[in-house]
Amino acid sequence: MNQNSEQTIPSMRTPKRRERFLYAYLIAGTMVLLSLLVTAVLSRSDDPHAIVPQSLAWMLGAAPFALLLLAIATLPLLKSTAHWWESNTHRYAVSLTAALLAVAYGLFNDSVGIAATRVEHAVVGEYVPFIVLLLSLFVVAGGIRITTPLRGTPSHNALILTAGTLAASFFGTTGAAMILIRPLLVSNAHRTHRAHTVVFFIFLVCNCGGTLLPIGDPPLFMGYLKGVPFFWTLTLWREWLAVSAVVLAVYIAIDMWFVRRETRSAPPSSSEPFRIEGGLNFLWLFGILAAVVMVDPSRDIPGTSIRPFLYLRELLMLGCMALSLRCTRKATREANQFSWGAIIEVAAIFIGIFVSMQVPLEVLRESGPALGLTQASHFFWTTGFLSSVLDNAPTYIVFLEVAKTLPLDATHTMIPLTEGFVREDLLTAVSLGAVFMGALTYIGNGPNFMVRSIAESSGTRMPGFFSYAIWACVILIPSFLFASLFIG
Repeated sequence: MNQNSEQTIPSMRTPKRRERFLYAYLIAGTMVLLSLLVTAVLSRSDDPHAIVPQSLAWMLGAAPFALLLLAIATLPLLKSTAHWWESNTHRYAVSLTAALLAVAYGLFNDSVGIAATRVEHAVVGEYVPFIVLLLSLFVVAGGIRITTPLRGTPSHNALILTAGTLAASFFGTTGAAMILIRPLLVSNAHRTHRAHTVVFFIFLVCNCGGTLLPIGDPPLFMGYLKGVPFFWTLTLWREWLAVSAVVLAVYIAIDMWFVRRETRSAPPSSSEPFRIEGGLNFLWLFGILAAVVMVDPSRDIPGTSIRPFLYLRELLMLGCMALSLRCTRKATREANQFSWGAIIEVAAIFIGIFVSMQVPLEVLRESGPALGLTQASHFFWTTGFLSSVLDNAPTYIVFLEVAKTLPLDATHTMIPLTEGFVREDLLTAVSLGAVFMGALTYIGNGPNFMVRSIAESSGTRMPGFFSYAIWACVILIPSFLFASLFIG
């Protein structure tokens, strides 16, 4: 008996030791990033763009980002790591490792100041606004419960996808996705084949739908801050309609094919009427959108001479989130199967993405004008494909600046910006590429990951990283080719 107990003690201690080591590593790594943030705040003498990575050096600098993408794509697929990857703690460990490797590159190849400023730009300038926006929309939308008599037929699903595609430009892709994904999943709960419906939901609601207004998608909002007229994006309606109609038609055909192969019988017609619970959350949702549009630390609040302090916008969003948590009945969120897992997963993974992508973005900023982009189609495809793996907002800004360097001529319509002008056909190409092609991968746009996580938590087995990308390329690229006929 004593011998058996002695044999079990080491096996019990080993996992605990590993767990303690993992948490120690996470704490130490996080402290490194925080210390670099403090360094950047105290010393701003180094410009992260002052040193341009060259040849092998920049390839080494981009390696952490590439390795993180590879990990996201492969770890869920390998038998030895699939279960391990399900933990958000482990996801954060992988993400943090990529961030620390990127920091190490900056420390050894450049300087402490440049490495610190990169971390500051990634975390303070990009990650915090990104995750606070997603968090606040996720929580507020999670308090809105929509019940419908819809039963997951191709026509009913197409109705939800159409509503989401229309709503995305007005509520933002994240807001529309978080409101409608749960009714879609509930109406399809009886279906054997439903992953494809969520995939098309990501295509249309999380990405392509947010084309018509700057509040629809972050790249367009960045353009608005650069001086693009607020309602200019409405001129993109032809491309938006073309892509949305083609993708929706393909979805209906595919869903009808899957319906004929269903192994479960459809439930009887539901007598439950259309009903919205937690409607007060629409007020908090509009409050978040108002904060996004009106509060920007780089300029005065519209109609005033007041310059908002850093993170006032984010504090207002968090205030709306707190009001939602306070005012929404617990039963409503429970009926929505609301949980924090999806947003924690996004937060854990995207911190590494934002930090490790800084060097690739720097190379892109410096080498962009030398890429030989001269036509609208060049800007559309280049911006789009890079937006599918890099954050689409900074990618949009990079290629907007590249487009401004092209010579002005009288044969093209020019759009005035805060600083300079840009050809309208090039602005159209950059805008559509950044918005549309965020759908090509799970990491192309923040809502993609959250919708996938919510679907999986409801029992829908979603395609892996590569499988999803194949779906996206096969379905979307032909529709993008069709839309490109309208550009220029």
